[in-house]
This record gives sequence, structure tokens and C-alpha cells, in this order.
Amino acid sequence: MTIAHSAFSTKICHYGAESLREAALLIRAGEPVAVPTETVYGLAADATDSNAVAAIYSAKGRPSFNPLIVHVADRAMAESLAHFSPQAAKLADRFWPGALTLVLPAQDDSGLSPLVMAGLPTVAIRLPAHPAMRALIRESGRPLAAPSANRSGSISPTRAEHVLASLNGKIRMILDEGPTSEGLESTIAAPRADGIRLLRPGPVTAAMLEEASGLPVVAGKADAAIEAPGQMASHYAPSKPVRLHALKAEKDEYLIGFGLMPCHFNLSPDTDLHEAAAQLFTALHLADASAASRIAVAPIPEEGIGVAINDRLRRAAA
Repeated sequence: MTIAHSAFSTKICHYGAESLREAALLIRAGEPVAVPTETVYGLAADATDSNAVAAIYSAKGRPSFNPLIVHVADRAMAESLAHFSPQAAKLADRFWPGALTLVLPAQDDSGLSPLVMAGLPTVAIRLPAHPAMRALIRESGRPLAAPSANRSGSISPTRAEHVLASLNGKIRMILDEGPTSEGLESTIAAPRADGIRLLRPGPVTAAMLEEASGLPVVAGKADAAIEAPGQMASHYAPSKPVRLHALKAEKDEYLIGFGLMPCHFNLSPDTDLHEAAAQLFTALHLADASAASRIAVAPIPEEGIGVAINDRLRRAAA
């Protein structure tokens, strides 16, 4: 049974045994809880309870045609929810636990809420590496649907305070275990016998998928129907206009830099793309909260995880 949603304030609780038990009680009561993963903070709820999943969509203001990622505690739980082809099994062997989401045919008896899959025959599924998320799945005894813990379409949260700024009063609890390590949402891939379709770039790059699978990796079509999270044209967006490929700030712009350059916030003075990925959403949050009326971002190389950074920036600027 879902707890009635009267007016309340959202509390931040440092991750530990007591707060984990409280979070699991909320999950079992049908409430969503914000929890860190290695990618971004997720808004987690029981993936088998349609009322709980609906509470995620409601708290985020998320359109119901946009499916959710289901997080599992182990491979056995994943295999009870989805069919694993040999290609999918190979990718899971290599990248799980970690920042790879696989889009797979759902088991007929998975018990998942249809809302999780947004009417599709497939489910997006991930075994995360972060101990807090995996502990919450085990403590609650449920697979957890968990999109990013922020208003739909806005900047993703990599810290508990980002979640609070976006969802205060919409959820009861945020489990806080500091900033996330990857800083970008997971890679989403749909494995097939003849290749891998890359539906959303992320920390696991196309080259890594190709090397692990021995199959070609093909990017999903930009105008294709939405079949996984993160595919909407405008997404991860601040409230201010964003200008890309900026070499210097114009009047009233907050400049996010990369490499040695004058700027307000530098993603990585040493041009380390992994550092830049981890800092990206923090930089966008700071820029959005600044007195500047516009945001400018320096060029980011279109290589490695830079592909994922540029994907987020293009959607933020759309």
C-alpha cells in the first residue's frame, strides 16, 4: 500500500545501516527513495509495484512513454527478469557490476510493472557497482526501477544536494554517500547476434563494447522511437540557454572550460576526459545557479567518453 502524499520536507540521511533499513521500509511501502549509484543519484522504487513506479513518474514529472532502468543486486535476479542471449551474457560478464545497461526481452513471468517498460516488450536492466544501491536492493528484496533523481529533463544529480534542490517535497528521503564517481548516466546497449546497438553513450564506450563482444557497434538512429532512457532530444537541461564549442565567454555567460583557458569552472585543466565526465553535471548545476543569464561550454574531443559528454551537452543545449 502506498503512503498518502501529504505535504512534507525531504530529509537527507547519511548512508549507513539505520538509514538503509529506513529506506528499505519506504521502498516496501511503495515510496520512492533517492540513492547514489556510481553514475548519478537514482530515484528508486519497487519495479514490481505499479503504484510505486507511478510515484517515480509523478515525482519527476516524467512522461510515461519514457521507460525506466531496472537495477538488480546480482546476475540471478537479472536473469529472472530478462532473457540473456549469448551476446548479452558476454557483455554482462565483462561489464557487470558497472555502468552498462542492457536492453533485453523481458521474461513473461518477470513480475515487473508494465509501467517500467512503457509498453515495450524489452526491459532496460543494470547491475550497479555502487554498494549503497546494491544494499538497498537486497534490504528491500525488490528489483528497483531508478531513473535519475531530478525533475524530468533537467540537470542530472551527482550529489545529494542536487537531488534536494530538484525534488524537495516530492520524496521523503535521500540516501547520501557523497558525489558519484562516474558523473554520467550508464551506457545503454541492445545486443543482437550480428551487432550491438548503442542507444545511449556513457562510461562504457563503443570501443569497449566492440572489444568485449567481437561485434560491430552501431549508434541508434536519432529520429527513432524511444526505446530506452536518455533518448529525448532535449534532456539534462539547465534553465538557461547553452552555447557549445565556446572558446571564450561572451557578455552575461558562465563559461565551463576544458584544458588551460580562462573560465568560471574547468572540467579538467589537464584535458582528462574521465575527470571532465565526473565534473560535468556539477559544472552545469553551478552555472545554472550563477548570476549569469547564459551558459557557454568549451569544445570537448569526440573520443572515448567524450562522445557521452557531448551527447549530454547537445541535449542540454537543444
